[in-house]
Amino acid sequence: MNIIYLTDLLGTGVFAISGTLAALNKNKSHDVLALFIFAFVTAVGGGTLRDVIIQAYPVAWISDANYLTVITLGVVIAIACRRWWLGILHRPLLLFDTLGIGIFTIMGLEKALNAGVNTWAAVLLGIVSALFGGVIRDTLANEVPLVFERQLYATPCLTGAVAYVLLLPLGLHPTLVFLLAVGVITGFRLLAIRKRWALPAVRA
Repeated sequence: MNIIYLTDLLGTGVFAISGTLAALNKNKSHDVLALFIFAFVTAVGGGTLRDVIIQAYPVAWISDANYLTVITLGVVIAIACRRWWLGILHRPLLLFDTLGIGIFTIMGLEKALNAGVNTWAAVLLGIVSALFGGVIRDTLANEVPLVFERQLYATPCLTGAVAYVLLLPLGLHPTLVFLLAVGVITGFRLLAIRKRWALPAVRA
């Protein structure tokens, strides 16, 4: 198994944990099947839309059962450790969600570029890969999706994706560029949460 594949599985697991925690945060009485659905749509929703757009068939989770296994493990880990996380971390949902969007933005961008998509369309598809699963998750949880709120959510993804595109031609090792871009997204997002940064509102 190569590093790209393992990273994709890691991102899937992180997003599965995020989706499960989102469901538990909204309603503590969800059954296990409902939690799996939250985890599933969070983990593969954005990537599935990206693959449909670029016609990358079959979609990864359909052809490779390891993705469903990782999602299931993510649900189990989130349920088993939820009280421990809540005891030592401030809002663990945001932490796992931030890690997920960082990994999946750049993974989605790379996959789009490898499919021959032009650079800036690939940037947008990377953002779709990272955020669309969360949109479905928040909609199912009867919440306003984070991407539609004023807090900086899509902006860190865009910043990291652009950083990746600009750094890649400089001759740096691709793994280093990947890690730097993911670091830009996660660091920017966590700092924006801490500082409560938001884009200016546009009013009618």
